[in-house]
Amino acid sequence: MSHYFTDNRQLPQNRKEISFRFSGFMLKFVTDNGVFSKNRVDLGTEVFLKTLSTQMLGDRVLDLGCGYGVIGITVKKMSPHSQVLMADVNPRAVELAVLNAQKNGVEAEARVSDCFANIAETLSDILINPPIRAGKQVIFAMFEQALAHLEQGGHLMIVIRKQQGAESAWRKLRELFGNCEILEKEKGYWILKSTKGD
Repeated sequence: MSHYFTDNRQLPQNRKEISFRFSGFMLKFVTDNGVFSKNRVDLGTEVFLKTLSTQMLGDRVLDLGCGYGVIGITVKKMSPHSQVLMADVNPRAVELAVLNAQKNGVEAEARVSDCFANIAETLSDILINPPIRAGKQVIFAMFEQALAHLEQGGHLMIVIRKQQGAESAWRKLRELFGNCEILEKEKGYWILKSTKGD
């Protein structure tokens, strides 16, 4: 079985367009077979974006595991001063993220990267809707590498369902960063934020 967090370009193409209204913006996204939540923007992403809209983001933001680009593109709309980078291990998703940035009139780079393998930048904010099915080991490695790629005072923010390991993610982030704030709990989703200290 082919997962959305792998290189699955061999899947037959079946592109479609979905609409997403958020914070006064009407966005359109082209999706395809083999990408996460291809029929609609998932609830976790909506809860995450609602919380992100209350946060002051810095000037270099990464949407890691970007899929077809919903978080990165919406953040760029909300925070036009931020430089937004989107990255995903799935080349099909990255191709769609590039297309969707153009479609929604935003300047944001998207690149293929297995976690941080192709990312050398130091970032102000890293945003992750983690691929739960990839397993805890993969997700915790994402957190560890995120810490190394953040500037001092930079933030890692994630969305994760309570029943899919929110509490263990919260504990892991506290262990790694020395802090982890629960920004929101809504409809079974937790939004977590850790800050890189001195």
